[in-house]
Parts: sequence; structure tokens; C-alpha cells
Amino acid sequence: KFPATIDLRNTPPTVLFAMDKPVICALNGSAAGYGMDLALGCDIRIMADNAKLAAAFVKRGIVPESGGTWFLPRMLGWAKAAEIIFTGRTLSAADCLAEGLANHVVPAEEVGAKARAMAAEIAANAPLAVLASKRMMRMGLEESFETHVQHVYLQLLPLFASDDFKEGVKSFLEKRPAQFTGR
Repeated sequence: KFPATIDLRNTPPTVLFAMDKPVICALNGSAAGYGMDLALGCDIRIMADNAKLAAAFVKRGIVPESGGTWFLPRMLGWAKAAEIIFTGRTLSAADCLAEGLANHVVPAEEVGAKARAMAAEIAANAPLAVLASKRMMRMGLEESFETHVQHVYLQLLPLFASDDFKEGVKSFLEKRPAQFTGR
């Protein structure tokens, strides 16, 4: 017998989605089912050229239980998501890149280095602005444009008062890399 309610607030897919910090998936192999859903829950996916994403849920008698039915239609549109989910298809790294499910496909031995380089590039930016940008992107999935613009403006106000904003403007005017502190 199944419980009447299930508390999913602290499950990995839910925690991953709620995380304000950017999450990079370095996929150096295949991810099927739950692994595919977790990969889709990351902000950026870097795949080895021999990696695959397998939406094999319906081939096992279940549904994408960890976000796939939420992520895929938003990422690919209804028809393409329906095709992948209903067929239980396995997608090659090249397929994932073509469909926009992978940001980059690199040789397997370069996946870690590419992910670290991406992380370093992101980390060089103003941390408060990166966190606010991710928060705004997530909120934008569920609200009208007008509401979203208001929420973005409300996020800008504290950013304008931050040391990082001052440093960003100063570094731009001085034509030098910014040195952000997260304050």
C-alpha cells in the first residue's frame, strides 16, 4: 500500500531545482531514467561525445518521475518532448546537442576540463547577479511577462546597492577585469 501523501520537498530533483547556484552537469557516460531527469534539472549540460540520455521510462512501465515531464516540454516544446517520452528513445550526444539538451559535446577526456572552465567563467562574474539571474529565470517559467518585469526590477534594486555593481561599473570604465566579492 502506498502512503496517502509523499513529501518530495527534500528529494534530489526538488533540491536541485530550488538551488540558486548554477549547476553544471558533466556527463561522461550514459544517463537513463532518473539520471536523465537529474541531468535535465541542471542548468548547463556538457556531454562526452559518446554519452547518451535515455528516456526509457515507458519501456519499464513508469513515467519520468523526477522532472522529465516538466523539463522536456519546456525545453523542447510539446511535440518533440512527447515524441521522446512516448517512444522511450535514447538520444546520442549529437542528438542532445541538436535538440538543445546539451550545451556542449566534447571528447570524453575533455568533459571535466570543459565543465571546470565553464564553472570558472561563471564564478568570475558577480555572484549576487548570477544567483538573482537564476532565480529570475526560474520564476519566469511560471509568470506573465508583465509580472516578471516587475520582479526583475525588484531584484535590481538591491543589486544596484551592492559593492559588486560598483566594482562592475568601475572595472568597465577602467577597462579591466572586475574583482567581485559577493557583497
